[in-house]
Amino acid sequence: MSLPDILLLVLYTALMLALTIYAAHAYLMLYLYRKNSVGRAKPVCTYTEWPRVTVQLPIYNEQYVVTRLLEAACALDYPRDRLEIQILDDSTDETQDLARKLAGRFQTQGINVKYLHRTNRQGFKAGALKNGLAQAQGDFLAIFDADFLPPRDFLRKMMPYFSSDNIGVVQARWGHLNAGYSMLTRGQAIGLDAHFVLEHGARNSSGIFINFNGTAGIWRKVAIIAAGNWQDDTLTEDIDLSYRAQLAGWKFVYVNDVVCPAEIPAEVYGLKNQQYRWAKGAIQTAKKLLPAIWRNKTIPWLLKFEATIHLTNHLVFPTLLLIALLSYPILLIRVQFPQSALFFWMTSIFIINAFSYPLFYIYAQREIYTDWKRRVLFLPILMAGATGLSVINTKAVFSGLMGRKSAFNRTPKFNLFDHRTVSWKGRHYRSRFNITVMVEIMLTIYISLTLYYAVNNMQFVAIPFILIYWLGFMFIGGLSLVHALRR
Repeated sequence: MSLPDILLLVLYTALMLALTIYAAHAYLMLYLYRKNSVGRAKPVCTYTEWPRVTVQLPIYNEQYVVTRLLEAACALDYPRDRLEIQILDDSTDETQDLARKLAGRFQTQGINVKYLHRTNRQGFKAGALKNGLAQAQGDFLAIFDADFLPPRDFLRKMMPYFSSDNIGVVQARWGHLNAGYSMLTRGQAIGLDAHFVLEHGARNSSGIFINFNGTAGIWRKVAIIAAGNWQDDTLTEDIDLSYRAQLAGWKFVYVNDVVCPAEIPAEVYGLKNQQYRWAKGAIQTAKKLLPAIWRNKTIPWLLKFEATIHLTNHLVFPTLLLIALLSYPILLIRVQFPQSALFFWMTSIFIINAFSYPLFYIYAQREIYTDWKRRVLFLPILMAGATGLSVINTKAVFSGLMGRKSAFNRTPKFNLFDHRTVSWKGRHYRSRFNITVMVEIMLTIYISLTLYYAVNNMQFVAIPFILIYWLGFMFIGGLSLVHALRR
């Protein structure tokens, strides 16, 4: 065996070890969730007079969903003299006129609606929220993105969780307006459910930092100001402010029983935009805040470790991509050098962590749905999609690590419910074809050759894992081509 072969095996082992750490984290979340959150009630308070609340609706070119958003916000069951609604509009298209007319219509009905339009997108969503904050009348700020539909009783259910003065945020669980729209949306719904139910549930009940998810939650105004206000130096202003607030001593509350439904991206380019923004923003936040977290001697070790895993979790994607690229040369070594059998037998211990994510997602589905057995049938779509998205997310991770600046490309919303009656095809805002699609197609071809070699040489243990990669790149790359043709 040559030196390059040995170096490849060392690199492969290091990548598998890194992947194992992140995969084992799913087991940790399951353990903490079962240990701490089951049966633990969160304290609530009662009000003799409801606090003043400002509902902030940041929008940018949302002509398909702005009407339903504003109608839902104005229908909130809350004392009108204690409620203000801000339309934070950065739009450059006909959404401006539509939103302005809607604001006027509800103002004539006695609802306190303010229409705030900026002539530039400085700071993007963070800039819009900061601008609204400076003019907000409320002591609390409820934020809803354009694709969300807050239920009528949202404020009355959520506000009592501000049961002490040090609670800065109360976050609700996301629901899904169009989970059954396509295979793509079904897979995403499973992933989002696990994030809220298990990750938020485990972290919040264990006293570990969680994050405000940018929408479907309520901030205490003084917490935002005390934490340094909204800042636009990352693409995930919500995670950034969340960690700064908790470092400043503010507590967060996650409420699993209050669900605010939203539209899941049904077009793959919209999903890629969303994933790129989340991945790059999380890495930017990690670079910005992890040094301060580790220097803080009052923060427990478990909290520091969990914050590190949370903020750097997207490093999994370049790891997955490198393992995919190594799959063929590693197979060559295994076939051509029988003496390497002991090495592969020893590294097979990593396989046990391959089951952590399926278990993680299945458990979350079982916690919130009676028909969870039917829903988890779409788990392979989520797993394949996550693998296929490793290309765009790897690009995002390295862009964040290298400090490159990029615009806040929001996820288009199309008011989708039923694929039989409504489609995103032929509508504005669809994202453009990008070069990552060609990389995904080339990787599909490469993994196909690797799969053929594994079958031909009877490497049956490796075949299921290679097949996951093949399905992932085929699914995301193929879907990207199909959606590009439908433009």
